[in-house]
Amino acid sequence: MFGFNDIWKFFFSFFLLLPIVTLIHEMGHYFFARLFGGNMEINIGSGKSLLRVGPIRLNRVYFWDGWCQYEALRHENKFTNIMVYAGGAIFNLASILIVNGLIYAGVFEASIFTYQFAYFSFYFIFFSLFPIDHPNGYPSDGKAIVNVFRYGKSEYNPQS
Repeated sequence: MFGFNDIWKFFFSFFLLLPIVTLIHEMGHYFFARLFGGNMEINIGSGKSLLRVGPIRLNRVYFWDGWCQYEALRHENKFTNIMVYAGGAIFNLASILIVNGLIYAGVFEASIFTYQFAYFSFYFIFFSLFPIDHPNGYPSDGKAIVNVFRYGKSEYNPQS
């Protein structure tokens, strides 16, 4: 049963865990874009920019969403584009496996926070790979992957 003492857990989850999961997702795109010779900018949240560290921009509503944009890859082909689009989901899956491995090894204790981390990570995997066009006109990572398979590339950069 949800009680008054649980409210801080929800705030912790939405204002800290969710942005961390978002950053992990965007770093997956970043890793593969850089691996294949591209430059990328990562935005965590929306609204006015609060802080910029290298390619990462933290925006005022930092818990809301995340997105990234990359320039042309030096090694541009279907495989490299698919890996850039799938990179966020790959990193989210890897983070779930790492956290579960650390729990199994006794480094972390299973808790509501590790559960919520895994939940948010799975949420990102599922919805980023679901092939849809977002209301802003950008494709999900899954739709971009479908476009790469069909047409050789996607019209837009990854928007997660």
